[in-house]
Amino acid sequence: MWLKPEEVLLKNALKLWVTEKSNDYFVLQRRRGYGEDSGGLTGLLVGTLDTVLDSTAKVAPFRILHQTPDSQVYWNIACGASLEEISKHWDWLQQNIIRTLAVFDSGEDITSFVQGKIRGLIAEEGTSASDEEDPERFREAVLRFELLFGVPQREKLVTYFSCSYWRGRVPNQGWIYLSTNFLCFYSYMLGNEVKLVYPWDEVSRLERTSSVLLAESIRVCVRGEDHFFSMLLRLQQTYLIMQQLADYTIVRFFDKETFNAEHPLANPLHVTQRALEIHARNQSFRAFFRLPQEENLCEVYESFLWVPFSHVNTLGKICVSENYLCFASQDGSQCHLIVPLWEVFSVELPDRSSRALTVCLRGKRALRFSEVRDFERLAATIRRKCRTAGSPQHFISNPDEEGVMVGQSQAVSTEALMNVFHPHDAENLDPKMLKERMKEQSWQIHFAEYGRGTGMFCTKKTRDLIVRGVPETLRGELWMLFSGAVHDMTSHPGYYGRLLEECMGSSSLACDEIERDLHRSLPEHPAFQSDTGISALRRVLTAYAHRNPKIGYCQAMNILTSVLLLYAKEEEAFWLLVAVCERMLPDYFNRRIIGALVDQAVFEELIREHLTQLTEHMTDLSFFSSVSLSWFLTLFISVLPIESAVNVVDCFFYDGIKAILQLGLAVLDYNIDNLLCCHDDAEAVTVLNRFFDSVTNKDSPLPVTVQQASSATANDKSIQKVDISNLIKEAYEKYGDIRTEEVENMRKRNKLYVIQTLEDTTKQNVLRVVAQDVKFSAAQLDELYMLFKRQHFVSCYWSVCSPALQNHDPSLPYLDQYQLDQSQFSSLFNLLQPWTTHTHARSLARSAFRLLDENGDGLLNFKDFICGLDILYNKSFTEKLTFLFKLHLQPGTQEYSAEDGVIRKCPERGRAKVDLQEYLKQWQEDLQRREGNIKDLPRINQVQFIGLTKTLYGVFHGDEEEESLYRAVARVTSLLLRMEEVGRKLQESSPQKTPQSTPTSTAQPETSPTLPTSPETETLAEGEGGQPESPVSQQETAPSHSDITPTSTSRPSTPTSSPTGTSSPVLDTPTDTPSSPSTVRDGDWSFSFEQILASLLNEPSVVRFFERAIDTDSLIAHARKNQLKDAH
Repeated sequence: MWLKPEEVLLKNALKLWVTEKSNDYFVLQRRRGYGEDSGGLTGLLVGTLDTVLDSTAKVAPFRILHQTPDSQVYWNIACGASLEEISKHWDWLQQNIIRTLAVFDSGEDITSFVQGKIRGLIAEEGTSASDEEDPERFREAVLRFELLFGVPQREKLVTYFSCSYWRGRVPNQGWIYLSTNFLCFYSYMLGNEVKLVYPWDEVSRLERTSSVLLAESIRVCVRGEDHFFSMLLRLQQTYLIMQQLADYTIVRFFDKETFNAEHPLANPLHVTQRALEIHARNQSFRAFFRLPQEENLCEVYESFLWVPFSHVNTLGKICVSENYLCFASQDGSQCHLIVPLWEVFSVELPDRSSRALTVCLRGKRALRFSEVRDFERLAATIRRKCRTAGSPQHFISNPDEEGVMVGQSQAVSTEALMNVFHPHDAENLDPKMLKERMKEQSWQIHFAEYGRGTGMFCTKKTRDLIVRGVPETLRGELWMLFSGAVHDMTSHPGYYGRLLEECMGSSSLACDEIERDLHRSLPEHPAFQSDTGISALRRVLTAYAHRNPKIGYCQAMNILTSVLLLYAKEEEAFWLLVAVCERMLPDYFNRRIIGALVDQAVFEELIREHLTQLTEHMTDLSFFSSVSLSWFLTLFISVLPIESAVNVVDCFFYDGIKAILQLGLAVLDYNIDNLLCCHDDAEAVTVLNRFFDSVTNKDSPLPVTVQQASSATANDKSIQKVDISNLIKEAYEKYGDIRTEEVENMRKRNKLYVIQTLEDTTKQNVLRVVAQDVKFSAAQLDELYMLFKRQHFVSCYWSVCSPALQNHDPSLPYLDQYQLDQSQFSSLFNLLQPWTTHTHARSLARSAFRLLDENGDGLLNFKDFICGLDILYNKSFTEKLTFLFKLHLQPGTQEYSAEDGVIRKCPERGRAKVDLQEYLKQWQEDLQRREGNIKDLPRINQVQFIGLTKTLYGVFHGDEEEESLYRAVARVTSLLLRMEEVGRKLQESSPQKTPQSTPTSTAQPETSPTLPTSPETETLAEGEGGQPESPVSQQETAPSHSDITPTSTSRPSTPTSSPTGTSSPVLDTPTDTPSSPSTVRDGDWSFSFEQILASLLNEPSVVRFFERAIDTDSLIAHARKNQLKDAH
């Protein structure tokens, strides 16, 4: 069958394929293991891999590749299960395609034509319809997915494929399941089960690769471990879906982007393969044509467009969105244009035989399309959208109406600052000005031939003019056009003025940072030595910070904006800044500059590919990442003189980041000999700095007072000058073959790696801080951190916009970047706590959270969490009992004066500015608290003590010494009650007033309160048949389980028989009645921690239980296995 053309890696694949037929353009190959040579060693190996495994995963034994004589790139265009089937495709190519290819001049044209023809065949055969999964079969796959991997039913399975997973050199045939949040694989062969479940948020590498054994496979790296999946019938399709799912995870969890309700990916519970494809297609469409984020690709048509300046029909695609009609050629002419639908006033159908239509535009222009498959539908679509497309309010606005845009006080600049401070002198006959006029004339000729404004044809000639340099008078207009900012401004009339009204005069952290950097923006230029330029810069930066608080203001934005203001009007500069920050350089301007780090990783890849000599000399290319950071962040403005840097900005707005990468490679290539002689990084930095100082713009018409070329190098004849135009031209000549699509794929691939590298850095810093305070091993801390981090994501997996996402803030210090709220903490705490407390698990986790949340912000960071866990796992019996004791103190009793030396609140972590003196004071008090005496702990009242005994019973439940532990608790509670009773008698007989800390009951008869017991001890008491007990037996029993709730003694109580044989009242105060130790009522009773500790120390079984070593690794493994199940 015909296949959608995709590149094939043949570096190591030739050993697996045998060429049967070939010509100048096509190759028919047979896979080894099929046919005549199947008996050879290689044939046996390949045949075994392809036939023993699941039949749906077999690689088709025959294929046809397309290749041009001047290219090393192969394209897989057809495959077949038999020689007869593939021969039919081969014969068709011979009869219908071969003769046509002879008329093309270049290999790129041939490849484009073949690809277009194959795609047309696929569309005609309707194979896309046959690719849809059988709904019944898919439902069965969903059930298998839920059963095998234990994921919640809410988890949406997107698709699944049969493939092989390579463990070492052994393939495991099975099925790969791709869901919204997980990559899963399952295989079971000959008793060997392989089950993998990896969240997309932990994937650090995802790429296609090849090796000697595996012709092509997908490599997935998770937590530093590589996994290879191969023998996929649709490897490219599988790879793209995996890439889209990983990118979707980054967008949701790390970028925290939200989608409107109509977006196909708005709800993670309903993500489908089609929704992912639509999202990816819309993104590519907007990026290629530089359209606003609101535009989506609605329809695509293949057609020919009559190009008047070449007098030929060029093959390409018509793309229609809500408000734009776009065309891009496929024949290598690099021709594309964008037509706003409000510029269309009629659509005609002049020739039905050639399936043609003519789109008439305002300004007496027309576009003629022919050979459009469904031309009538296209015509109807354009007519319908022309009626609904909103007409722009302005692009070229009336100068008289733009003097004041905001109220009466905010005057907005309507002229580019360069025109204000350096007006164009038409009578100047300076040679540089003559060259400038020649450039202007060249562009005027281009406008006359190719059009001007949004409907202009962009071709190779346009790029050539850009490389030569844009005239000063046209720079602002062309920047707006090529960046797509013109479309944003046109579709949002008055938006900038409204922003200024809302934000001017307001105060924020971003405003403070902007004020600080205003006078650091091109301080040498006269425009920014006056209030005119400074005020315009302030307004643009403040308006953008108000528009996009997620970015706000970041350093380097001021430098870029100041250059934009030189050549564009103030509102235009604002929209140019929007285009750069939100489309052309995504994720550049935030605290972690992820976008810049991603492009630096791309830059390193390109260095390895194009500058091999430099790569061999410098094994560690991270140096180039550090030195080139400012190149990317400021588009070379910070390292080049302004008169040269603007030429780089010209190319950037036309070609995007590709232009910056090309220029970076050209700079290194120009200095490669000097760099190879460097012995350290400092020498290399010096070489590059000298080079940038030597760069000039010999054609710049700017006055000498404005130019920033180094005066030292200007007078130094020994330094060879480098003209920026020549440098850019060389960059395009040597590295212009780098494709934008290739750069975007490299960006996606490296973004995963960059984010996980930053996450690893965060983890290492957190663990380094925490390791000093706990007794867990390094490996255990690593696992616990991953459980802590995963708990955050698990709680967000199945929510459209989870509030818990806000608990992750990369801008905070390392310790506070990930924090858990009470619900998240409770789930993880219950998985990891070392004791079985089913009946009180929820309340125990709630109390633990309240105790560990010392600053009361409702969030715990990893240090808070691990310190609490360390007490339960590794501390002594006294410290564990202290922790349990504190858990049962009521909320509000944990704040005491400085003299008490007990629980206090710390300054807010990362929430606001912290007073250093206050912080040091609290830190000192925290140290004192750690060293404090247990005497400082408050007394525990009756309700709290009952809760503590219940917790102890729950902790002991299921232990092998459960019975003896219950008896021990019963003895301790009985002993404590007797001690309290004796104390009351002594207080009543004493004429002196008792201390406030020892409450008494003088108004009621002598009573002895009852305490809870376990069911086992209750049974033991009943077994005595009511016979008098010995003193020993009295100590070994506890109050009846039915008397679990005490009451206050504010009214007379009726004595009842207790299991201890003593007379005691039935107390009937509810368990949850609060009782503060500081306001103990008459008749209430309480115990100090010292009393409880001393009593329990006399019980060896209790001490032995709490001193017993905890199997930390087993508990961690249990938590890791059940963390997803707990999310049900």
